[in-house]
Amino acid sequence: MTTSLLTDRYELTMLRAALADGTAYRHSTFEVFTRNLPPGRRYGVVAGTGRLLEALADFRFDDDDLAWLSQAGVVDRTTLDFLAKFRFRGTIHGYPEGETYVAASPVLTVTGTFAECVLLETLVLSILNHDSAVAAAASRMTSAAVDRPCIEMGSRRTHEEAAVAAARAAVIAGFGSTSNLEAGRRYDLETTGTSAHAFTLLHDDEQAAFAGQIAALGPQTTLLVDTYDVAAGVRRAIDVAGTSLGAVRIDSGDLGSLAVEVRRQLDSLGARDTKIVVTSDLDEHAIAALAVAPVDAYGVGTRLVTGSGHPTCGMVYKLVAREASNGMIEPVEKTSPSKASRGGRKTANRVTGIDGRSQSEVLLTGHEDAVAAWRSESGQARALQVPLVLDGAIDSRWTGPYGVRTAASRHERSRAELPRGARRLSDGDPVIPTVNIDLG
Repeated sequence: MTTSLLTDRYELTMLRAALADGTAYRHSTFEVFTRNLPPGRRYGVVAGTGRLLEALADFRFDDDDLAWLSQAGVVDRTTLDFLAKFRFRGTIHGYPEGETYVAASPVLTVTGTFAECVLLETLVLSILNHDSAVAAAASRMTSAAVDRPCIEMGSRRTHEEAAVAAARAAVIAGFGSTSNLEAGRRYDLETTGTSAHAFTLLHDDEQAAFAGQIAALGPQTTLLVDTYDVAAGVRRAIDVAGTSLGAVRIDSGDLGSLAVEVRRQLDSLGARDTKIVVTSDLDEHAIAALAVAPVDAYGVGTRLVTGSGHPTCGMVYKLVAREASNGMIEPVEKTSPSKASRGGRKTANRVTGIDGRSQSEVLLTGHEDAVAAWRSESGQARALQVPLVLDGAIDSRWTGPYGVRTAASRHERSRAELPRGARRLSDGDPVIPTVNIDLG
């Protein structure tokens, strides 16, 4: 299956017009960035890059695609001929997946002819906006959880393919496992899950349900103890499984108070190593509120896969430089007051202090020699973009299971580098400022 029609009609009508007026083959540079972080966010997290590269590998127009486009009157014969031979031959640089970003950060830079770059806009934005929103929410949650593991379990609250993408993004931002089996298979993620209330209600009584689960899954399983009465459920769980029971799960009520009571009860029954897992509409604020409660793990669903109130991160895909009629590359920019953009290709740098903490995001425009000289003189700056696609060749290291592991490690390092205030959940300014420097 191709991915070429996962796009908007106007990408193809722009291509059609550009082919007709002779501008389609002008060298162009597009950048992906967000003008502002969503309210309450101090930093963003780049996620979806690996999925984008996987989708790009299948971005072509087959006979069925072309026949439909022709029948629907979307394109003319010249455009059909172009699309029949289309393969992306340009170059893409971007922030490594898992890297943190702030407003105006050029998280992706796409260069090539206008014709090939413009076709990627919708695909790029649909993947990065969704996955980065989930990853930003997940990062806040794992930050609030500190060393307690978080489990992604939101598959039933979103589109079936979005569920796979969300699980992947969550693991990149620190989640330890997912309930989604397709995500587990596709990206070699750890999967987890035992039973829901339906299994308990199926049986004549709670004890019979627990006995059935223990017989099938062993005593290290997690028993759901809040179908009826929590205290009675805990007692029956230990009666059936013994003091070696792996964990109990609480899915309703005042989770903080119940966790204290359940911990006390488990200890009194001799089940001191039995863990407590809590679920039930958790988000980063609820997790932070449970910091002093005797909770061992958090299961998060709805709020995670919907970006915890921000299901998109507002990324845009804008032309910032193009080849002029004289053959020279010149910057271009929007000047509309509410949606202005800054022209010219940016070179992104993260400046750190002597303590190793990030101080600013510096975006340079100018000749590459001037950029190299600035970076050499600054001493504490690191380049943020890496090559992802070179002349159409996709770097497969960023894709598949290995790409997810690499991205998760990158995020752990990048978040640790941010100033300590980055972990605050209250509203405030971005954790580091964006500085623009034109080197001429």
